[in-house]
Amino acid sequence: MTTYAYFIHESDWDSDAYMPADGSKADGLSEDFGEFGAFEERVRELGGTIVGGQALQNARYGGRVTPGGEGRREEDAVFTDGANPELTEVVSGFYLIDVDDEDVARRIAAYVPTGGHIEWRRVFPME
Repeated sequence: MTTYAYFIHESDWDSDAYMPADGSKADGLSEDFGEFGAFEERVRELGGTIVGGQALQNARYGGRVTPGGEGRREEDAVFTDGANPELTEVVSGFYLIDVDDEDVARRIAAYVPTGGHIEWRRVFPME
């Protein structure tokens, strides 16, 4: 099996609308995110196995950094809140899926639910 990562690029979303006030895990998402269940079933039908993945919260809960020069000194790093302001899309989530062949990996990419586009890449085996 070979693992592929599928990055979901789309407009940022209001993740706060789905978060309970107490910060606990979001509940009741199946009504609004039912297409993801159908996607997971399609992956199984194609012979793939989802081995990981997550939705990412709104870009305001992260940022970007250009590391400092030599030695990657923190005090030389340039931090920016949120996503890249020039981009209209962000990575809103990802899947890691094991498949037996590259053609299946490509076919699965077409089924990932999104209002934007999907980037899929083979994961480099580190072990």
